[in-house]
Amino acid sequence: MLKHWALAQRPQQLLSQCRRFSTTRVAMARTVNPSSSATPAKWTPNSIRTGLIARKRGMTAVWDDHGARVPVTVLQLENCQVTKNIVHVRPDRTEYHAVQLGASDRPKRTTTHQMRGHFRKAHVKPKYIVKEFPITPDAHVPVGTTLSAIHFVPGQFVDVIADSIGKGFQGTMKRWNFKGLRASHGVSVSHRSAGATGQHQDPGRVWPGKKMAGRLGGERITVQNLPVVRVDTALDLIFVKGAVPGIDDAHVLVRDAKKKMLCLANANQAKGLYESVLPKGVDDLPFPAGTKEMVQSLPPVIEAPSKRSSPFIPRE
Repeated sequence: MLKHWALAQRPQQLLSQCRRFSTTRVAMARTVNPSSSATPAKWTPNSIRTGLIARKRGMTAVWDDHGARVPVTVLQLENCQVTKNIVHVRPDRTEYHAVQLGASDRPKRTTTHQMRGHFRKAHVKPKYIVKEFPITPDAHVPVGTTLSAIHFVPGQFVDVIADSIGKGFQGTMKRWNFKGLRASHGVSVSHRSAGATGQHQDPGRVWPGKKMAGRLGGERITVQNLPVVRVDTALDLIFVKGAVPGIDDAHVLVRDAKKKMLCLANANQAKGLYESVLPKGVDDLPFPAGTKEMVQSLPPVIEAPSKRSSPFIPRE
C-alpha cells in the first residue's frame, strides 16, 4: 500500500522518464491529419529529415550532358514505410525525436508475434528490416506513409551506411597494407609475415592496438558526400555516384549528407549566403519527406545537371 501511495505522489517524475510517442502530441496530430488548415511545412537549414532504407542492386555507368562517363551505384526502395514516430525525453529534459522506418515486405508466417502486433498497429505489412532515423521536431512523418525515391533530389549529397563485405581472417599485408619482407636474399619462408611486434624486456609486451593479422571487413561503414546523379520515380531507383559498401541486394541506409548538406547549409545561412544554402541546381528538398503522392506530378526520370563545363566549348 505504501508503494502505491509513493507512486501517486510523483506522477510527473515518472512521466518524464517514460518513452513517449509523437502521436500523443498536438503538433504531430496536425501533421498526421492531411485536412488540417495549417500551412505545409518548409525545409530550413536547421531541419534534419529522415533517411531511407534501400537495397543495393549493383553498379553501372551513366553519361552526363557532356558525354562524361559517371560510375554510379543503383539503390532501390522496397515499400519503405513509416512504422512509428518517436519522442523520448532524456533525463536532462531534452527531447530525442526519431522516425522509425520499415522496408522489404516479408511473409506473415516468418514474423514474430511481437512484430506482427507492431506492424498491425501501424497498418503496414510486416517488414524484413526496421531502422530508426534521428530528426528534428518539425520533420515527423505520418505513420503508414510510403516513401519514394524522390525524397532525395538529384544534385544533392547523401551519406550511405552499410556493412562492408567480410573478408575473413587476413594477414597484415592485405589488412593493413604492410610492405612485407624481402622477396630474395636473407629471408627464409617469411616473405609476407608481419615482422617483429614487441619490444625488449621493457615494456615486455605488445601495445594494445598493434596492427596485426585478424578479421577484415564485416564492419559498419559510412561513405560520405556521394552526389545523387539520377532518380527513377517509376521504379524507385536512386543513382549515386561512386561505390557503396556491402554486397549486392544488401540493405543500406541513406540520409542527407551531414557535412556537405546540413553543416554547410547552417554555415552559409549564418553568413547570409542564402544562394549557397543548398547545392548548385537544388532549389528545395521535399519536406518532411518525399512520398508516393508527390510522384504523380513528376516525370518518371529526373537527372541532375552536369557540374562540369562542356569540353566542346573553347575556354576564353
